[in-house]
Amino acid sequence: MISFVLSLIALVLGYLFYGRLVERVFGPDDRVTPAVAKADGLDYIVLPSWKIFMIQFLNIAGTGPIFGAIMGAKFGPVAYLWIVLGCIFAGATHDYLSGMLSMRHDGASLPELIGKYLGKTTKGIMLIFTVLLLIMVGTVFVYSPAEILHTMGGDTMMWVGIIFCYYVIATMLPIDKIIGKIYPLFAFSLLFMAGALMVWLFIHWPTVPEVWNTFYNLGAATHPDTWKDNIFPALFITIACGAISGFHATQSPLMARCVKSEKMGRPIFYGAMITEGIVALIWATVSAWFFYGNPAPGYTLIEQATAGFHTSAPAVVNLVCNEWLGVVGAILAMLGVVAAPITSGDTAFRSARLIVAEWLKMNQRPIPKRLLICIPLFAISIAMLVWQIENPDGFNTIWQYFGWSNQALSVFTLWTITVYLVRNNKCFWLTLIPAMFMTTVCSTYFFVSKQFLGLGNDGYPYGMVCLGVAIVWFVLWYRKNNNLKQ
Repeated sequence: MISFVLSLIALVLGYLFYGRLVERVFGPDDRVTPAVAKADGLDYIVLPSWKIFMIQFLNIAGTGPIFGAIMGAKFGPVAYLWIVLGCIFAGATHDYLSGMLSMRHDGASLPELIGKYLGKTTKGIMLIFTVLLLIMVGTVFVYSPAEILHTMGGDTMMWVGIIFCYYVIATMLPIDKIIGKIYPLFAFSLLFMAGALMVWLFIHWPTVPEVWNTFYNLGAATHPDTWKDNIFPALFITIACGAISGFHATQSPLMARCVKSEKMGRPIFYGAMITEGIVALIWATVSAWFFYGNPAPGYTLIEQATAGFHTSAPAVVNLVCNEWLGVVGAILAMLGVVAAPITSGDTAFRSARLIVAEWLKMNQRPIPKRLLICIPLFAISIAMLVWQIENPDGFNTIWQYFGWSNQALSVFTLWTITVYLVRNNKCFWLTLIPAMFMTTVCSTYFFVSKQFLGLGNDGYPYGMVCLGVAIVWFVLWYRKNNNLKQ
């Protein structure tokens, strides 16, 4: 587990040093924040910094750093490199700057920020895109926890109904009523689960593949007949929340409306993403043992009931928590796994409501106006959920589209921040390089993946063309911007 230990150290050092550099480039000051200037008792409310951190962590986490890391671990230890480098230089930078940019613009939502810096046309497209992504998040994060709760009793559809009822209540109430009171407890459950698993790993020290010994697609090497995904770009889509996720930029404004001082931004936004990266590392290591460990991989424990390498992520979570953590630990761990997606789904709908309200310029104080926006959002989600349940491969299909949409949103967020940094004479390379990389990832995936154009290896040159177009566009815009300043 040397790769795992070095990766943990790298994430901590990334927060201490690179996080401070990013903070210095942005330059937080003592100006009045939206939480104070626009306090309304509903969405703009000053909350304690520790509580905001826990809520932010829970909002951005969901099952992403767990399920994504489990599926990404099938590629082998190369997943460590993406989690560490992606989290420090792309994901945490993306989360911090998007949250601070929202704070600087009176708590503006992501589409509003995109419109301000990338133009009204882009804003209109991304408004629809963002709302659909948030609905997908809510839908995906309904069924997976319902299936887990079903194992404890009751029917799956009963739990789906209960979760949807909770969504309606939590989306409508002021942010400090449910989210501010119980979300820190759920965040603790998720952190406890990760911490307990890390302790188990250090005690037992299982033998898992190391980066320097296995720097190739381990899934393709060990299961050539069934594993067809290439590291690039599939790995960077599969592991999203543990490295970089556009969904986070829709959640950061929720907390940007609750922060009392800009100087609290780095531990809240950058720190929450680094914490999520640590959770992803832990689950990637657990999964490395599960799929490739010596002397025997973990899936041999349940091979009678599952297909081994093709074991679903929830099945891995169930097995590991029950086998490693005992009854009490398993209950707390499962609470974290269940609560995390439900709470992310609820804040996804809340973000969607606020984005639509901001676009329609609709005051959200009156309850009927909140319902006017919420009901159509939930109706679309229910229709999507029904299709997902009736289609045998529905969950995987929606998850794959969600994964790509999620990363595509991060592309637009990174370009938005880059334009902001250029206009304010700040070091724009911090986001320009991640923006170009993620542009290449998402465009290449669009061309090669069977979920989209399905060109296979023939699609890779088109991804490089998109990168070239992005570079030319930026250079031309940059020169024009400098000429205007002169």
